[in-house]
Amino acid sequence: MRKEYDFSTARKNPYASRLKKQITIRLDEESIEYFKALSEEVGIPYQSLINLYLRDCALSHRKPNLDWR
Repeated sequence: MRKEYDFSTARKNPYASRLKKQITIRLDEESIEYFKALSEEVGIPYQSLINLYLRDCALSHRKPNLDWR
C-alpha cells in the first residue's frame, strides 16, 4: 500500500445513485421465516429476496388490502 494516494483526477461513481440505502425495518417473525425459507429454495439471500419483492410491488403499483374491521 502507498503512504499517500492522489485523488485529484478521480471521478464520482456513476452508479452511486443506484446503490442501496441501509434502513431499519421491523418485520414479524413469520414474514422473516417465510423469506428465509424461500431464499434457501431459490438460492438468493433473504434480504435481496425481500428487496426484489418490494421493488416488484412498487413497479406494478400493487397496494395491500387494508381492511381493519
